[in-house]
Amino acid sequence: MKKTGFVSVLLFISFLSVAQKSVKPSYKQLLEYEGVYHYTDHQKVSFAASPKDTVLVAIINQSEYVLKSEGPDAFSSKFDTIRFLRNTDNLPFAYIKQNDTFALISKNVFFPKTMWYPRLKGKDIYQYTIPENIHDGITVGHINKTILDTSLLTEMMRKIITGAYPNVHSILISKDGKLVFEQYFYQYTRDSVQELRSASKSIYSAVTGIAIDKGFIKSKNETVLSYFPEYSLHNMTDAKKRITIENLLTQQTGLDCDISNPSSEGNETIMDYTDDWVKFTLDLPMIDTPGGKGMYCSGNPVTLGRIVEKATHSPLLQFAARNLFEPLQFNNYKWDFAPDKSNAENYCQVYLTPRDMSKFGLLYLNKGIWNGKQIISSDFVAASFEKHSVIQGVDYGYLWWHKYLDADGVRYYTKAAQGNGGQRIYVLKEQNMVVVITGGNYNSPTPSDELMRKYILPSFNKRK
Repeated sequence: MKKTGFVSVLLFISFLSVAQKSVKPSYKQLLEYEGVYHYTDHQKVSFAASPKDTVLVAIINQSEYVLKSEGPDAFSSKFDTIRFLRNTDNLPFAYIKQNDTFALISKNVFFPKTMWYPRLKGKDIYQYTIPENIHDGITVGHINKTILDTSLLTEMMRKIITGAYPNVHSILISKDGKLVFEQYFYQYTRDSVQELRSASKSIYSAVTGIAIDKGFIKSKNETVLSYFPEYSLHNMTDAKKRITIENLLTQQTGLDCDISNPSSEGNETIMDYTDDWVKFTLDLPMIDTPGGKGMYCSGNPVTLGRIVEKATHSPLLQFAARNLFEPLQFNNYKWDFAPDKSNAENYCQVYLTPRDMSKFGLLYLNKGIWNGKQIISSDFVAASFEKHSVIQGVDYGYLWWHKYLDADGVRYYTKAAQGNGGQRIYVLKEQNMVVVITGGNYNSPTPSDELMRKYILPSFNKRK
């Protein structure tokens, strides 16, 4: 990243260009911008031209963001406007974002055709097949031995494949302990790890529960600040000293941290580029009492992660791998737990395959037991699925959403891990079912809940 002295002149020229009549760029014109570029804090961003929708897409890690054309060389997302700069050969060589200039690194980048289409032509005819037994701890079965309506699922597949529900990456259904439905779209396969985004919070909860079960953390009622004697904190009050580990799990710390409030001092877009996310969180002023109002705050789970590290004297991923991932036979995962600005575009999130997401849901459905072994205590699982707070009008447990979905007038209650883009792990106790949906609808509406309401849950209405 390099700030340039001629930025103001270039911006002036760009604004004049934008003021001209806006014409949507052609696919050929969008190809000029393709490449890998520098991005904030030593990150990289790729720009790709979609042959399907004739739009420019920004790709950071796995996340794809559609950019809106704002005029010659200008594009915008929900949060930023960027303007490409051209060299003497009239080719893009950098772009400007918020007065910073980021240079092109390489034009040598390949974007597979599969990333633009749910299924390529010739492979777009859906026919049910039993999920493959790959000896990963999952039992598979035939869908005809369940109550699930195969005609509804066939219609769902048709809608996804034809693009009526865009950016769905995978759908997996486990019924009565068996994986009976497993489908992937675009470039995603059974072996692809999916970024969980905020669905990672439920993993943080599980790891915290295991640390409590094993006695590393003496009690969920231990105070948070007792783990951070090295911090000299701002806005210190007696109420802040009373914040407990359980308050972090239920998002009831009382700190001024609420994603639904843009003016909140704990806004995560501010936290992202600070040197210590835990200290940033604990420095915040108190606006409520611990155990009071539920406020969705990404600083809470990362604080739990640091507490687990301090209590167990081991890196978070190492503790999670030994006590959760390996017992569940996770073989392909990623968790870069570094709660500081180096993780501003990765969010300290967990990456899992959808199959492993299904295992995690089944673990909770089965009261913490996996293949006969108690991985998390049944008491902690039960407490996770109890209502402790209300977040944005939805009941909330220990970093699990307690949401309901209405299907043709019938209400179904789920416990859900969910994240931006459409990441979902639905646990339905009454239906003895776990549904995993992953997707790429970042910062935009996701069809995950609608797919549940229209094509999966109505199968059970016959029993009502």
